[in-house]
Amino acid sequence: MATTTESATGKAVASPEADMLLTVQQTAERTGLTEHTLRYYERAGLLEPVRRHDSSRHRRYSAADLARIQTLACLRATAMPLDQMRRYFELAEKGATAAPELVALLEAQQVALQERLEQLRRHATYVKHKIAYWRAIEVHDDHAADIARTLAGQILADPQCAPDNAI
Repeated sequence: MATTTESATGKAVASPEADMLLTVQQTAERTGLTEHTLRYYERAGLLEPVRRHDSSRHRRYSAADLARIQTLACLRATAMPLDQMRRYFELAEKGATAAPELVALLEAQQVALQERLEQLRRHATYVKHKIAYWRAIEVHDDHAADIARTLAGQILADPQCAPDNAI
């Protein structure tokens, strides 16, 4: 089965699946999002109202819907706020004329991601030192335990590792 590709706007590009309509369950399975999230994105205006089956009135997602949902899932995985995701799609609909604004929006998100990665690195280093500390305690190596405790303490002293920045 071919995969759906997408344009910058999240619209589906021609594929063999273009005429296929998926249920909310199938769409959730394909995108990794929950059924609840899919319905929420529709209510929040991040998705156009989804086509409904004539008799059952159940949602039926098209290839274009799937492409947009995949873009939403990716943007959301970067922790992009919903209002910025909405703005992304508004701008993307404008095409090349909105490119500078789209670049700025995505660059800001990239900076936030880089900051988050650095924060996660600090937390991973802290955990590594705590593991070393407890391994040293386990084998009664007081010298190694003191070194590991000191290193872990240095990380905790970093304001970027403060509790409200903690994971």
